[in-house]
Amino acid sequence: MSGLSRLVLDTNTVLALWHFGDPGLALLAGAISRGQFALLGRDDALEELRHVLARARFGLAPERQARILAQYCGLLVPPPDSAGTFELPQCRDRDDQKFLEIARDGGASHLLTRDRRLLELNRHRLLRERFRIVTPESFLACLTENR
Repeated sequence: MSGLSRLVLDTNTVLALWHFGDPGLALLAGAISRGQFALLGRDDALEELRHVLARARFGLAPERQARILAQYCGLLVPPPDSAGTFELPQCRDRDDQKFLEIARDGGASHLLTRDRRLLELNRHRLLRERFRIVTPESFLACLTENR
């Protein structure tokens, strides 16, 4: 696992991959399922995912919610022994701060999100040399360019 790029997926990216099956992200879903990336998470992010999956507007049966959560949790890896210690910028949406922390603490190369407030931080001086915050689509474009 040490040579794998570590990724953090925000809740909406997890939903796009495992609930909605976004066809534009099929290559990413395949790469993740083949173990080409290590996924990082944390209990508070998993609790947010549980809460979102249970929303009535998604109409997901409890069994389907449990399957999505189990599938995602089965791909998560423990953070490395050497956690990041650098200062983080504050996200304007306090609920999204945890994803920055997960990326820092897990030594992530990328945080994948479509959230505008997180994306605004991509070029922040505190993060610039540490990890990238990009959309899943931008990450895929970089992957296909580097083939």
